[in-house]
Amino acid sequence: MRRTVYHIGIVLVMVLAVWGAPSAARGESSRELYFRAEGAYKNLINAPSRKQLRHHWLRVIEKFEAVYERDRDGEWASASLYRAGVIWLELGRFNGRAADRETGIERLQGVVTQFPRSAYRTKARAKLRELGAAVPQTRPQPHPESRRHFAAAERCRLQLAKNPRRTKHRDVWEKCIDQYEMAYRADPDSETAAQCLLQTGLLYLELSRYSRSADDRANGNRFLARVVRDYPQSPASAVARKHTQATAPSDKTARAAKATKRSTIAAEESASRAGASSAHRTVNELRFWSNPNYTRVVIDTDGKVPYFHRLLKKDPDLKKPQRLYVDLRNARLGQEFPREVPINDNLLIDARAGQFTNDTVRVVMDIKSFEKYKIFSLMNPFRIVIDIWGHSKGKRSASKEAVAAVRPPPGKIPPGSLTRSLALGVSRIVIDAGHGGKDPGARGFYRGAREKDITLSIAKKLAKKIKSRLGCEVILTRDNDKFLTLEERTALANTENADLFISIHVNAHRNKHAYGTETYFLNLATDEESIRVAAMENATSTKNISDLQTILMDLMQNAKINESSRLAGYVQGHMVQHLNKKYRHIKDKGVKQAPFYVLLGAQMPAILIETAFISNARECKRLMDPHFQSRLCDGIVRGIEQYIQETIPTARRPTRALPPQSG
Repeated sequence: MRRTVYHIGIVLVMVLAVWGAPSAARGESSRELYFRAEGAYKNLINAPSRKQLRHHWLRVIEKFEAVYERDRDGEWASASLYRAGVIWLELGRFNGRAADRETGIERLQGVVTQFPRSAYRTKARAKLRELGAAVPQTRPQPHPESRRHFAAAERCRLQLAKNPRRTKHRDVWEKCIDQYEMAYRADPDSETAAQCLLQTGLLYLELSRYSRSADDRANGNRFLARVVRDYPQSPASAVARKHTQATAPSDKTARAAKATKRSTIAAEESASRAGASSAHRTVNELRFWSNPNYTRVVIDTDGKVPYFHRLLKKDPDLKKPQRLYVDLRNARLGQEFPREVPINDNLLIDARAGQFTNDTVRVVMDIKSFEKYKIFSLMNPFRIVIDIWGHSKGKRSASKEAVAAVRPPPGKIPPGSLTRSLALGVSRIVIDAGHGGKDPGARGFYRGAREKDITLSIAKKLAKKIKSRLGCEVILTRDNDKFLTLEERTALANTENADLFISIHVNAHRNKHAYGTETYFLNLATDEESIRVAAMENATSTKNISDLQTILMDLMQNAKINESSRLAGYVQGHMVQHLNKKYRHIKDKGVKQAPFYVLLGAQMPAILIETAFISNARECKRLMDPHFQSRLCDGIVRGIEQYIQETIPTARRPTRALPPQSG
């Protein structure tokens, strides 16, 4: 009896302990707990007195590790374990304890071994290398798409070897090469990735024996060099090194090059004889967009190149203006590349290009005036983007009288926002219909359903509703089936001085049961699903998204992060609310953040809407339905309206009653 009472007492204590636990631990999601831990960390860093006490550090670490322990397979587990490791390292540096440093290293090694698909694995490996610590070797299973393409490539290569007559047809070679490249792009971190690059290089070299093309030989050397550089520990690296050293051009090829007088090919053959490990890339185009206060210049190449930039002062003695130049290494200037591109806006005079050295192309921009600039690169295809801004006096040509007319009474507008401080309201909105032209976007569950067609239809409906209900001017990045680069879409919004930028997309997933609606704004991705979506919309790999995040903080210094987050919240909330009134199974996936190329450099609040999953049977059917599209647009318009009212209550111009909603 006494033992029974004892056990009952223990159970009651456990029950009370559970119910007495903080509500955050019982009711909050892993995402909420993660950001609660982030908040605790920021509070610690900003309080010098608390940093002196070890138990404050340990409380923060425990919060992150609790998220990890709560669901080790969850989407927040890798981020939490990584953050715990980094903070352990910080604590070790602060107090000099080797044990804390070792604990941090163990946590980072755990990220590498337990989360082979996570972007935090790449970060953890980089941090371990920086510390000189051991990096665990992992061999993750390839992505299903990568496995499929790799198997097809292997079959293609074996068929080519069995049938010598097929070697006379270039398209057969290129088919095999394309399969290997697609397998590599689908999963650059898999155990077969090095083999994909190796076989691509060997196929190019073998092809060059038939084609007698120095370009094919150079491509072969380039892929072999990537194996050696990116996968030094792989068995494929030794094979690649051996074949790279043995690829001097034959006399027959040299005679052919001489007979055709192709001096550029001869130069590359000479570089190959000298043991060059990688081929030169070609700089083939320069594009620009501008308005009086902003210019975006894009330099296109046919592959990734290292680059360096520098700002030169004005030289009155030589009568030279201030100049900004970009040097592209391991590059050659394309034959069709114009040596001078006149720009003649308020910021730049022109852009000039030349072969600065044998393997360096220099692009120079002659400057009239500017306030700041940013340079960054995007992938697939590789291009370098230069954003240049003028002084604030060159902003939109709204007169001082117009500003004064809508300025609310003093003290009514909180500081921190350009839109708020000027009280200009929202008068011009750019709507971007995702994809288009040669880029169909995601393909639907049903035959004929394509993302580019659905986004254009939604964008047109949304434009009409915004004009009629809010009285705003609307500009579409495209009003037909044409291709636009991602950087061109943002440049259009900037050069048109838009107040808001809204990019329309549909989601897709290998899991046909995935469904729901979500809205994104530009920021560092905090979960793997956001990284996946960003990689899909950027037409790049999750590895490139991870690399982009390392430079994103600098790019976002002038982005309207807070306003974009607020706009995304209003739009997401009203979309879900409007759709729920008429449709069942509407899933609110919430507001998320990720580094989307199409939002990079936007100088206004900017969001990207993933309206629904085209890969899901039910949502694909709805996306093709004009009534569903119309109701979706109603929700977006209401979200924009609430954003205007909440941000600048006095700047809402329309006084007429809103017409009844359609759908």
